[in-house]
Amino acid sequence: MTDWRREIVRGLRGSWTPDAPLAPRTTIRVGGPAELLALPGGPGELVGLLAAARRLGIPVSILGGGADTLVADRGVRGLVIRLPPELGEEAAEDDRLLLPAGAPIARLAARGHARGLVGAEFTAGIPGTLGGAVALDAGTRAGELRDLLLRAELATADGIGFVPAAALGLGYRSSRLPAGAVVTRLEVRLRPGDVAASRAAMAADLARRRETQPLDQPTFGSTFRNPPGGFAGALLEAAGLKGHRLGGAAWSERHANFVVNLGGATAADVLGLLALARRRVRERAGVHLEAEVRLLGEFEPAQRAEFEAA
Repeated sequence: MTDWRREIVRGLRGSWTPDAPLAPRTTIRVGGPAELLALPGGPGELVGLLAAARRLGIPVSILGGGADTLVADRGVRGLVIRLPPELGEEAAEDDRLLLPAGAPIARLAARGHARGLVGAEFTAGIPGTLGGAVALDAGTRAGELRDLLLRAELATADGIGFVPAAALGLGYRSSRLPAGAVVTRLEVRLRPGDVAASRAAMAADLARRRETQPLDQPTFGSTFRNPPGGFAGALLEAAGLKGHRLGGAAWSERHANFVVNLGGATAADVLGLLALARRRVRERAGVHLEAEVRLLGEFEPAQRAEFEAA
């Protein structure tokens, strides 16, 4: 390993892997390796990793659960951090739950149900981690995380502490997290209710999703945000993109706002589909689609420019 990688992992109790493949760690199964992938063993180690990277001038990326993330074919330079699902202590009091950000989104409803609490039905079938849910204000037409969030614990190279939800600027599939901050835990408020009815509603919603969305294939989840007063999927279908294929990737036949990996897809394939879709929808409907997907890693400048200009 290069010297900076040895320095970064010195004393790390958690796990680390040089040149770690990232495609298996994303929901669309695309992309190259991380120069160094580290899973901190505790909140203090996370702060230490961030501080060491800042001291050494090493770029830092947070992977999360790998949903809504397109990793470049050439991979990611620097340090990539992934939070273990148990990093940070859980707690519960009355109708409030404190949960680790590395845990899957499904844990929110499960922990609530165990305490007779409901209100997180909208999370059924949403991929990714709770930290990612904060960063993107995850949700559906039935509700969004900002409806439940009270505060979030953030780690930076300078330390760790809680900030109120109002300071995070949560909006439709967006937030304004401070630069360099990593969500480590979140506190939410649910409400007492009929747990059996909540579970039934979630099961019905998940069944509907399985019929209308390609949940049995590698995919980001939804790719573009719905524009005001419309639906991205309908615009993509009207533009003739449903089922359109580029290399090993395609817009799903089941739902036009889902890119699927048909096998062997590259990041270049996926990025080409996204750029094509944005151009065609803008030309035919006059609507600029905003991507929910974030680009992570060493993309060719021309690729990134085409995507950002589309």
